[in-house]
Amino acid sequence: MPRILITGCSSGFGQAIAAQFLDQGWDVVATMRTPSVEGLHESDRLQVLSLDVTDPESIATAIDEAGQIDALVNNAGVGMLNVLEGADIARARELFETNVLGAMAMTRAVMPAMRARRAGVIVNVSSSVTLRPLPALSIYSASKAALNAFTESFALEAAEFGISARLVLPGSAPSTSFGRNAVARMGMDVPEVYGPFVQAYFQSLQSAAEKTEPQDVAQAVWRAVTDETAPMKLPAGADAETWFREARLGTA
Repeated sequence: MPRILITGCSSGFGQAIAAQFLDQGWDVVATMRTPSVEGLHESDRLQVLSLDVTDPESIATAIDEAGQIDALVNNAGVGMLNVLEGADIARARELFETNVLGAMAMTRAVMPAMRARRAGVIVNVSSSVTLRPLPALSIYSASKAALNAFTESFALEAAEFGISARLVLPGSAPSTSFGRNAVARMGMDVPEVYGPFVQAYFQSLQSAAEKTEPQDVAQAVWRAVTDETAPMKLPAGADAETWFREARLGTA
C-alpha cells in the first residue's frame, strides 16, 4: 500500500486528510508536536508520530521512523489575524518558521528517497488569502505567498526526477481550531485605533455564507496526490473556489 506522511494532524484539516487517505486504503503517518490519536480514525494502517517541523532533529527522527514515504502533505501551519502595527515581530518570525521554512525542511528531508525512486508527490497546504489582498492578514498572507512561490519553482526541480509538487488553497474556516487559534494569537495586540476596523472585518469572516470545511481540504489534497492531471493550484472550499475563479477572471 502507498504511504503518506501528513504534518499538523492534531486537529482540523490534518485529521480530515488522514481520514480521507485511510478510507481509501492508504497507510497514513499522522504527525504532530504532541502525539495523540484523539480525533483520528482507528486503523492498523495508521502510525502517529511526534514531529516539530521547525526542529531538524525531530524531522530526521520522524522520517526515519516513517519508512518509505510515497506522498508528503505539508499541512502544519500557524495563523495570525492582526494589522502590521499590532503584530509582534517574534510571532511573525515564528509564523514564517512554520509556514515556510518548516515546509521547506520537510520537503528537503523526503527528496533523497523520492528522487532515488523517481516517484513521489508533495502537496503544500497554502491559503486562498493569496488570491486577493485582505486586511489584518498581511503577515499571514506573506508567508503563504512565499510558500506558493517556493512550491511553483521547486516543482520544476522535482519534475526532473518524476516527482510532483502541488498547492491546495483552503478558504476561511473559522470553525476549526486553526481559525480560533489565529484569533487567539491576535489577543489584545491590535492597536486601539484599528480596533473597530479589525472587529468589523472579523465579523464579516464569521458571517460569510461561503466557508471551507475540513472535508473540502481533504478532497482537494486527495486529488492533488492521486490525479496526475491535477493543476498546480487547487482551491478547497466554496469561498476559495469563488476567489480562485475571480482571480482567474481578474475581478478579485
